[in-house]
Amino acid sequence: MGRGVALQVAQTPGMELAFIADLADEAISRTLTAAQTHGIPVNDVKNLPTLAEGQCLTTNDAAALLEADNALGLDVLVECTNSIAPAARYCLAAIARKAHVVLMNAEVDLALGQLLAHEAALNDVIVTSDAGDQHGVLARMIEEIEMWGFRIVQAGNIKGFLDRYQTAGGLAEEAAKRNLSPIQCCAYTDGTKLNIEMAVIANALDLSPFVVGMEGPACKDVREVMSLFDFDAYGDEGRVDYILGAEPGGGVYVVGHCDNPHQIPYLEYYKLGQPPYYLFYRPYHLCHLETPWAIAEACLFKRALLAPPASKKNDVYAFAKTDLPAGTRIGHAIGGDHLYGMIETTASASARGAVTMSELESEGGESPVLLRDVKKDQPLVAGDIQIPDSDLQRLLARQASIGNSAS
Repeated sequence: MGRGVALQVAQTPGMELAFIADLADEAISRTLTAAQTHGIPVNDVKNLPTLAEGQCLTTNDAAALLEADNALGLDVLVECTNSIAPAARYCLAAIARKAHVVLMNAEVDLALGQLLAHEAALNDVIVTSDAGDQHGVLARMIEEIEMWGFRIVQAGNIKGFLDRYQTAGGLAEEAAKRNLSPIQCCAYTDGTKLNIEMAVIANALDLSPFVVGMEGPACKDVREVMSLFDFDAYGDEGRVDYILGAEPGGGVYVVGHCDNPHQIPYLEYYKLGQPPYYLFYRPYHLCHLETPWAIAEACLFKRALLAPPASKKNDVYAFAKTDLPAGTRIGHAIGGDHLYGMIETTASASARGAVTMSELESEGGESPVLLRDVKKDQPLVAGDIQIPDSDLQRLLARQASIGNSAS
């Protein structure tokens, strides 16, 4: 995705690449090979010159580049990793440089969005979700649907496949086919990524899941949505959910409510269905192709497509993929072999001491370790696990202190 964004920015009129960063030289090389077809000159960041217009730097250390006192000209940072603590450091450094931040990284968006938004407000810049991920596409649809006068009943994702118990090791071959790491592939397959993305939009737009993890019924066509959910049971509260295996694959949908008697004949004429619930769907989301839209909105109009709210109404909590004995170390929480994540309201989860997937990410440091046995499908609670001190824990504490001072 990082490579795709770089190439899309390079060919978008009015946009230029300031720098490309990746831990892997091979990833940078592949990006440059493609970018150079657009005539982009590249400099070595180790001997940073005074940048001329149109020049692009490369580096393995984005934080050092962003934190250094140098001539780097930067209007917008697009964060495309799936890390949390490192991503937050990159974003905070960019914000300190008065650069806007576009997040093609739902993990840091959910985990530390409140901290990033707080710092962005202090620096008069924007933090926003990307325009091409499912939650960004839903946000754009919802803005228009609400403008038409509909109340949002459900924002939905169309997911192709789900296996909560899949492991990264079991997906090595599939990941290679899709040019993903097994960890990324597993986060998609076990539903954790889906739940994270839906929590991001739920928090930003004051929505919530109807049940823990959402209902997610299987169906063949998106139009079956209208008979698969009990929308009347929602009351006036908007929900997030998904359908499994439906066509069009890779799309998103929104259910809106309208009972205005003057509008109903028009909606029937437009063949939108029967009152009071109406289905709108988009058969695709184009990830990197749509990123320049979010960049332009932030930079030119100082407008966030989907901004982190001041506090979280929902989060994604950890559940055991299999029976886990005491002493188990959680190397990767999101996309790993031990846990899957499901969205739940923070009010109900906090009442039982639930542990979020985000806070269990070790990202190269000492791993969290289970203090007692946890059964398959059992939710983790605070007494089940010891979480070592880390950059991530310090960032989460910093975020919590902002919320405490605001209250």
